[in-house]
Amino acid sequence: MTMYVRMKGTKYWPLLLWACLLTPLFAKAQNNAAEFTQVPLNDMSAFKPAAKNWAVAADVVYDRSGNAKATKISSGKGVLVNQPTDKEKDNLVSNFEHGDVELDLEFMMAKGSNSGIYLQGRYELQLLDSWGVQNPRAGDCGGIYERWDDSKPEGQKGFEGYAPRMNVSRAPGLWQHFNIVFQAPRFDASGNKIQNARFVKVIHNGVLIHENVELTGPTRGPAFPGEKATGPIVIQGDHGPVAFRNIKYRSVNVDNAAQANTNRRGARPQIYLKPGNEPLMHRSFVDFQKEPSAKAKRITHAISVGEPSGVHYTMDLGTGALVQVWKGGFLDATPMWHDRGDGSARASGSVVRLSDAPTVAYLADKNATWPATFEANTFRPKGYDIDATGRPVFKYLVNGTEVTDRTFPEEEGKVLTREIKINGQKQGTLYCRIAEGTEITSLQDGTYTVDGKAFYVKVGDTGGAKPEIRNAGNRKELVVPIEGKSTGVKYSLIW
Repeated sequence: MTMYVRMKGTKYWPLLLWACLLTPLFAKAQNNAAEFTQVPLNDMSAFKPAAKNWAVAADVVYDRSGNAKATKISSGKGVLVNQPTDKEKDNLVSNFEHGDVELDLEFMMAKGSNSGIYLQGRYELQLLDSWGVQNPRAGDCGGIYERWDDSKPEGQKGFEGYAPRMNVSRAPGLWQHFNIVFQAPRFDASGNKIQNARFVKVIHNGVLIHENVELTGPTRGPAFPGEKATGPIVIQGDHGPVAFRNIKYRSVNVDNAAQANTNRRGARPQIYLKPGNEPLMHRSFVDFQKEPSAKAKRITHAISVGEPSGVHYTMDLGTGALVQVWKGGFLDATPMWHDRGDGSARASGSVVRLSDAPTVAYLADKNATWPATFEANTFRPKGYDIDATGRPVFKYLVNGTEVTDRTFPEEEGKVLTREIKINGQKQGTLYCRIAEGTEITSLQDGTYTVDGKAFYVKVGDTGGAKPEIRNAGNRKELVVPIEGKSTGVKYSLIW
């Protein structure tokens, strides 16, 4: 069913009611789950002997443009790296075997690369550089690969492949996350299969992309014939560079989970906002939580902007902060509009959380602590205009300096660019904090990786001012002064 909502000064916008894609569906079914077992990556002893394409390292850098010379592998431990060659291109097989299992891991794709994770060595979840793909297929990242029958006519050999519900793949060279719950096939005492294998859920970068997908048999290219109650994890090694870290698993009891999920999901309607052919703006509260362990902060003057290309962002109108960006679905407005509601909405895609602190501020000197918020009477919001493309241009005053702030997608939604312009700079130096995180590293192509390769920042026009990475306690900040001939800053977020 489609409903339409009109806000003051806007066109009618569609409000879709459809089944929730992102609600955690498996929490109750895991009450009796064992503790996670971490796969040790001090050496290769957790795996069967394999060719030299597989090794353990401390870190890996894949250039997002595909420049092989920019690839760097640091010696050490903690990261599993595959660098196949024409002669060295083995698949990797775990020593442990599993039945019903929850598998949790991080992975990184090189540009154009291809790999896969085979549960029990037979059922493949695809790994691929699918960054920016608008209409994903079963062969894209997160897809459940096809089954295959060579006896069928051309064009019909592949069957029962399942595309991810949405593509939330990140750019090459960035870390991504999978959480997989898998149900093994069931057999009777005589060895006859009585129940098919099933991907109970797959979460990719925080988004539920599969739920209760039944597998009538092994997908294409299994490591072992037939089906069994248990089997090892197999990682494809012959198609391209890929890296893994933080691999862990645990046994789970998934019986009756599908029905429990269905009962919980039907408890209330889900209300989603989706952009049409134009950008869509929505005012609401937004609960911001920079780190999983941190207490959520309610931003009361938030505006979220959704793009038809599937890249979205939230601004804090009380500080001028770009709070979060994401790809995939736009907003889940169920908490705001269902029943009496609480006024909040939440991103319904794969989110990169940035900061709720001001982006632009006057500092006493370049080493001064970045303010967590503005002092009284130093920040004044001036609303926003709508430009020729239908996008908002935010306006505010910082210590009397006029600021215009515009954010827009580029490269078909792969990149989100922010352009900040100033007028009437007062005494002192105005700074722009472009990024902050646990780690910020400069790359050969002039971009930066932030938060341990969670996203990239590419600095554009700064009027000649040089960005600087500085220490901020146990964190890092990328700042640039807005002074002299500079009239602002332009930078892009890439993830």
